[in-house]
Amino acid sequence: MIFAAASFAVLVMVAAAQTPTSDTASVPNDSLKAKLRVPEHYRATYQYLGNWAPAKDDGPGSDEFHTVYASPGTIEAYRKTGEFADGTVLVKEVFETATNVMTTGTVSRADRLIGWFVMVKDSANRYPNDPLWGEGWGWAWYNVGDPVNTPTKDFRAECLPCHQPARSTDWTFIEGYPALRGD
Repeated sequence: MIFAAASFAVLVMVAAAQTPTSDTASVPNDSLKAKLRVPEHYRATYQYLGNWAPAKDDGPGSDEFHTVYASPGTIEAYRKTGEFADGTVLVKEVFETATNVMTTGTVSRADRLIGWFVMVKDSANRYPNDPLWGEGWGWAWYNVGDPVNTPTKDFRAECLPCHQPARSTDWTFIEGYPALRGD
């Protein structure tokens, strides 16, 4: 019985550590900043949010394929509050595409992974002088082959221009994530 109680306590602690929180005071600065990386095993442990397929400018099909994942607990927390909880991590995989004619028509699919775009929710704006943090998020791109070191130097110049249309939805394109709506 003691073993079962101890196992349950460990499971509760692990689950609590993985669930985003809306209590900004409960997320220490160092642990939040450490989340700005490509998380190991995110495909197995994170929640799938949705896909994007930007169209090619010069022909049929998609130019890239984006798959977006969120840290455990994100969907439930977002559905309750309509906001991303402090500490939430979003990971967008970016793939080159292959486009082929198939029996259903012209189809694009994810082909070669190019890299990842990672955002970490920082509702307290803890790092006002850090060029990777601001507007309520940590922002960074990671090239395939190096999921630890980002070439991103300034999120305002390198990230915000693409996210500007989503300013009113906390800089995220939530309309592409049916899981957040409960669909």
